[in-house]
Amino acid sequence: MENRFFSDLSVMFGRSMRHVFRSMDTVITVCLVPIAMMLLFVYVFGGAIQTGAAGYVNYLLPGILLIAIASGVSYTAFRLFADVQGGIFERFRSLPIARSAVLWGHVLTSLVSNAISVAVILLVALPMGFRSSAGVLSWLAAAGILALFTLALTWVAVIPGLTAKTVDGANAFSYPLIFLPLISSAFVPTRTMPGPVRAFAEHQPVTSIVDAIRSLLAGQPVGNDIWAALAWCAGILLAAYLFAMRAYRRRASGAAARA
Repeated sequence: MENRFFSDLSVMFGRSMRHVFRSMDTVITVCLVPIAMMLLFVYVFGGAIQTGAAGYVNYLLPGILLIAIASGVSYTAFRLFADVQGGIFERFRSLPIARSAVLWGHVLTSLVSNAISVAVILLVALPMGFRSSAGVLSWLAAAGILALFTLALTWVAVIPGLTAKTVDGANAFSYPLIFLPLISSAFVPTRTMPGPVRAFAEHQPVTSIVDAIRSLLAGQPVGNDIWAALAWCAGILLAAYLFAMRAYRRRASGAAARA
Protein backbone atom coordinates (compact mmCIF):
# COMPACT_ATOMS: atom_id res chain seq x y z
CA MET A 1 0.00 0.00 0.00
CA GLU A 2 2.87 2.34 0.87
CA ASN A 3 4.64 1.62 -2.43
CA ARG A 4 1.39 2.28 -4.25
CA PHE A 5 1.00 5.64 -2.51
CA PHE A 6 4.47 6.81 -3.53
CA SER A 7 3.96 5.53 -7.07
CA ASP A 8 0.66 7.41 -7.34
CA LEU A 9 2.24 10.46 -5.73
CA SER A 10 5.03 10.55 -8.32
CA VAL A 11 2.44 10.48 -11.11
CA MET A 12 0.37 13.26 -9.55
CA PHE A 13 3.48 15.32 -8.84
CA GLY A 14 4.71 14.90 -12.42
CA ARG A 15 1.32 15.95 -13.77
CA SER A 16 1.22 19.07 -11.61
CA MET A 17 4.82 20.04 -12.39
CA ARG A 18 4.10 19.78 -16.12
CA HIS A 19 1.39 22.38 -15.63
CA VAL A 20 3.95 24.66 -13.98
CA PHE A 21 6.56 24.20 -16.72
CA ARG A 22 3.95 24.82 -19.40
CA SER A 23 3.08 28.16 -17.77
CA MET A 24 6.40 29.44 -16.45
CA ASP A 25 4.84 32.89 -16.38
CA THR A 26 3.38 31.91 -13.01
CA VAL A 27 6.88 31.47 -11.53
CA ILE A 28 8.00 34.72 -13.18
CA THR A 29 4.97 36.55 -11.80
CA VAL A 30 5.65 35.22 -8.30
CA CYS A 31 9.21 36.58 -8.49
CA LEU A 32 8.49 39.94 -10.12
CA VAL A 33 6.58 41.67 -7.32
CA PRO A 34 8.96 40.65 -4.51
CA ILE A 35 11.98 41.62 -6.63
CA ALA A 36 10.36 44.98 -7.46
CA MET A 37 9.70 45.55 -3.74
CA MET A 38 13.31 44.63 -2.93
CA LEU A 39 14.62 47.08 -5.53
CA LEU A 40 12.29 49.82 -4.29
CA PHE A 41 13.11 49.46 -0.61
CA VAL A 42 16.86 48.99 -1.07
CA TYR A 43 17.47 51.78 -3.58
CA VAL A 44 14.73 54.27 -2.67
CA PHE A 45 13.92 53.81 1.02
CA GLY A 46 16.97 51.92 2.24
CA GLY A 47 19.09 54.98 2.89
CA ALA A 48 16.49 56.42 5.27
CA ILE A 49 15.91 53.22 7.25
CA GLN A 50 18.29 52.51 10.11
CA THR A 51 18.35 48.82 11.00
CA GLY A 52 21.84 48.34 12.38
CA ALA A 53 22.49 45.60 9.83
CA ALA A 54 25.59 45.54 7.61
CA GLY A 55 23.41 46.29 4.59
CA TYR A 56 19.71 46.93 4.22
CA VAL A 57 19.34 44.19 1.60
CA ASN A 58 20.63 41.70 4.20
CA TYR A 59 17.98 42.91 6.63
CA LEU A 60 15.20 42.97 4.02
CA LEU A 61 15.76 39.71 2.17
CA PRO A 62 14.07 37.24 4.59
CA GLY A 63 10.81 39.20 4.47
CA ILE A 64 10.95 39.38 0.67
CA LEU A 65 11.33 35.59 0.53
CA LEU A 66 8.25 35.12 2.71
CA ILE A 67 6.24 37.46 0.48
CA ALA A 68 7.30 35.44 -2.57
CA ILE A 69 6.22 32.20 -0.91
CA ALA A 70 2.87 33.67 0.17
CA SER A 71 2.30 34.81 -3.41
CA GLY A 72 3.41 31.47 -4.85
CA VAL A 73 1.07 29.29 -2.80
CA SER A 74 -1.91 31.15 -4.25
CA TYR A 75 -1.28 29.23 -7.48
CA THR A 76 -1.77 25.99 -5.55
CA ALA A 77 -5.25 27.16 -4.64
CA PHE A 78 -5.86 28.12 -8.26
CA ARG A 79 -4.68 24.78 -9.67
CA LEU A 80 -6.76 22.85 -7.14
CA PHE A 81 -9.80 24.98 -7.91
CA ALA A 82 -9.33 24.32 -11.62
CA ASP A 83 -9.15 20.57 -10.98
CA VAL A 84 -12.29 20.64 -8.84
CA GLN A 85 -14.28 22.71 -11.33
CA GLY A 86 -13.03 20.64 -14.26
CA GLY A 87 -14.23 17.41 -12.69
CA ILE A 88 -10.71 15.97 -12.48
CA PHE A 89 -11.15 14.97 -8.85
CA GLU A 90 -14.20 12.89 -9.70
CA ARG A 91 -12.28 11.16 -12.49
CA PHE A 92 -9.36 10.37 -10.18
CA ARG A 93 -11.80 9.02 -7.60
CA SER A 94 -12.95 6.40 -10.09
CA LEU A 95 -9.37 5.19 -10.60
CA PRO A 96 -7.49 2.77 -8.33
CA ILE A 97 -5.14 5.38 -6.86
CA ALA A 98 -4.44 6.61 -3.34
CA ARG A 99 -6.80 9.53 -2.81
CA SER A 100 -4.40 11.62 -0.73
CA ALA A 101 -1.80 11.39 -3.53
CA VAL A 102 -3.82 13.93 -5.50
CA LEU A 103 -3.47 16.58 -2.80
CA TRP A 104 0.14 15.73 -2.02
CA GLY A 105 1.03 16.08 -5.69
CA HIS A 106 -0.10 19.71 -5.57
CA VAL A 107 1.67 20.27 -2.25
CA LEU A 108 5.02 18.94 -3.50
CA THR A 109 4.66 21.03 -6.64
CA SER A 110 4.24 24.09 -4.45
CA LEU A 111 7.41 23.23 -2.54
CA VAL A 112 9.45 22.84 -5.73
CA SER A 113 8.08 25.88 -7.58
CA ASN A 114 8.50 28.11 -4.52
CA ALA A 115 12.05 26.82 -4.05
CA ILE A 116 12.77 27.95 -7.61
CA SER A 117 11.32 31.40 -6.84
CA VAL A 118 13.43 31.69 -3.66
CA ALA A 119 16.58 30.73 -5.60
CA VAL A 120 15.86 33.36 -8.28
CA ILE A 121 15.36 36.09 -5.67
CA LEU A 122 18.59 35.11 -3.90
CA LEU A 123 20.47 35.37 -7.19
CA VAL A 124 19.02 38.84 -7.79
CA ALA A 125 19.95 39.91 -4.23
CA LEU A 126 23.64 39.05 -4.75
CA PRO A 127 24.46 41.91 -7.17
CA MET A 128 22.42 44.21 -4.89
CA GLY A 129 24.93 43.58 -2.10
CA PHE A 130 23.54 40.60 -0.23
CA ARG A 131 26.28 38.73 1.60
CA SER A 132 26.09 35.94 4.14
CA SER A 133 28.65 34.71 6.63
CA ALA A 134 26.51 31.70 7.51
CA GLY A 135 27.93 28.21 7.50
CA VAL A 136 26.43 25.18 5.80
CA LEU A 137 24.36 24.19 8.83
CA SER A 138 22.91 27.69 9.17
CA TRP A 139 21.97 27.72 5.48
CA LEU A 140 20.34 24.32 5.85
CA ALA A 141 18.42 25.52 8.90
CA ALA A 142 17.21 28.61 7.03
CA ALA A 143 16.18 26.46 4.06
CA GLY A 144 14.35 24.11 6.41
CA ILE A 145 12.36 26.96 7.97
CA LEU A 146 11.46 28.30 4.52
CA ALA A 147 10.37 24.81 3.41
CA LEU A 148 8.26 24.34 6.54
CA PHE A 149 6.71 27.79 6.05
CA THR A 150 5.94 26.90 2.42
CA LEU A 151 4.40 23.60 3.47
CA ALA A 152 2.23 25.28 6.10
CA LEU A 153 0.93 27.97 3.74
CA THR A 154 0.39 25.44 0.96
CA TRP A 155 -1.96 23.42 3.14
CA VAL A 156 -3.73 26.68 3.99
CA ALA A 157 -4.10 27.23 0.23
CA VAL A 158 -5.57 23.76 -0.23
CA ILE A 159 -8.63 24.75 1.82
CA PRO A 160 -9.93 27.54 -0.47
CA GLY A 161 -8.79 25.51 -3.47
CA LEU A 162 -11.26 22.81 -2.47
CA THR A 163 -14.07 24.96 -1.08
CA ALA A 164 -14.13 28.23 -3.06
CA LYS A 165 -17.05 28.93 -5.39
CA THR A 166 -15.12 31.24 -7.73
CA VAL A 167 -11.52 31.59 -8.86
CA ASP A 168 -11.34 34.99 -7.14
CA GLY A 169 -12.39 33.36 -3.91
CA ALA A 170 -9.70 30.72 -4.30
CA ASN A 171 -6.99 33.38 -4.68
CA ALA A 172 -8.28 35.98 -2.20
CA PHE A 173 -6.94 34.13 0.86
CA SER A 174 -3.36 34.99 -0.15
CA TYR A 175 -3.78 38.78 0.06
CA PRO A 176 -3.54 39.00 3.87
CA LEU A 177 -0.60 36.59 3.81
CA ILE A 178 1.29 38.76 1.31
CA PHE A 179 0.74 41.95 3.32
CA LEU A 180 1.33 40.43 6.77
CA PRO A 181 5.13 40.88 6.46
CA LEU A 182 4.56 44.63 6.10
CA ILE A 183 3.39 44.71 9.73
CA SER A 184 6.38 42.80 11.11
CA SER A 185 10.12 43.17 11.52
CA ALA A 186 10.61 42.32 7.83
CA PHE A 187 11.14 45.91 6.65
CA VAL A 188 11.89 47.94 9.78
CA PRO A 189 12.70 47.08 13.42
CA THR A 190 9.55 46.74 15.51
CA ARG A 191 10.95 49.19 18.10
CA THR A 192 10.23 52.06 15.69
CA MET A 193 6.49 51.27 15.53
CA PRO A 194 3.69 52.82 17.61
CA GLY A 195 2.63 50.82 20.68
CA PRO A 196 -0.41 48.85 19.37
CA VAL A 197 1.22 48.18 16.00
CA ARG A 198 4.43 47.10 17.71
CA ALA A 199 2.52 44.71 19.98
CA PHE A 200 0.86 43.07 16.96
CA ALA A 201 4.09 42.94 14.96
CA GLU A 202 6.04 41.30 17.76
CA HIS A 203 3.43 38.61 18.39
CA GLN A 204 2.59 37.47 14.88
CA PRO A 205 4.33 34.55 13.13
CA VAL A 206 6.15 36.46 10.39
CA THR A 207 8.34 38.40 12.84
CA SER A 208 9.66 35.26 14.53
CA ILE A 209 10.27 33.54 11.19
CA VAL A 210 11.97 36.58 9.64
CA ASP A 211 14.16 37.18 12.69
CA ALA A 212 15.24 33.52 12.80
CA ILE A 213 16.15 33.41 9.10
CA ARG A 214 17.92 36.79 9.30
CA SER A 215 20.07 35.64 12.22
CA LEU A 216 20.89 32.34 10.52
CA LEU A 217 21.97 34.01 7.27
CA ALA A 218 24.06 36.53 9.20
CA GLY A 219 25.79 33.77 11.14
CA GLN A 220 24.53 35.19 14.44
CA PRO A 221 23.03 33.44 17.49
CA VAL A 222 19.35 32.74 16.83
CA GLY A 223 18.14 32.46 20.41
CA ASN A 224 14.48 31.64 20.96
CA ASP A 225 13.40 32.99 17.56
CA ILE A 226 14.03 29.67 15.84
CA TRP A 227 11.84 27.78 18.32
CA ALA A 228 9.07 30.36 17.97
CA ALA A 229 9.36 30.16 14.18
CA LEU A 230 9.20 26.36 14.20
CA ALA A 231 6.27 26.39 16.61
CA TRP A 232 4.30 28.85 14.45
CA CYS A 233 4.99 26.89 11.26
CA ALA A 234 4.20 23.53 12.83
CA GLY A 235 1.00 24.84 14.43
CA ILE A 236 -0.26 26.40 11.20
CA LEU A 237 0.70 23.26 9.26
CA LEU A 238 -1.15 20.93 11.61
CA ALA A 239 -4.30 23.04 11.75
CA ALA A 240 -4.36 23.64 7.99
CA TYR A 241 -3.74 19.96 7.22
CA LEU A 242 -6.63 18.85 9.43
CA PHE A 243 -9.05 21.36 7.91
CA ALA A 244 -7.85 20.60 4.37
CA MET A 245 -8.33 16.85 4.78
CA ARG A 246 -11.78 17.46 6.25
CA ALA A 247 -12.68 19.62 3.24
CA TYR A 248 -11.28 16.93 0.92
CA ARG A 249 -13.38 14.21 2.54
CA ARG A 250 -16.47 16.38 2.26
CA ARG A 251 -15.70 17.01 -1.40
CA ALA A 252 -15.23 13.28 -2.02
CA SER A 253 -18.42 12.31 -0.15
CA GLY A 254 -20.38 14.99 -2.02
CA ALA A 255 -19.14 13.65 -5.33
CA ALA A 256 -20.11 10.11 -4.27
CA ALA A 257 -23.61 11.25 -3.32
CA ARG A 258 -24.08 12.97 -6.68
CA ALA A 259 -22.92 9.81 -8.45
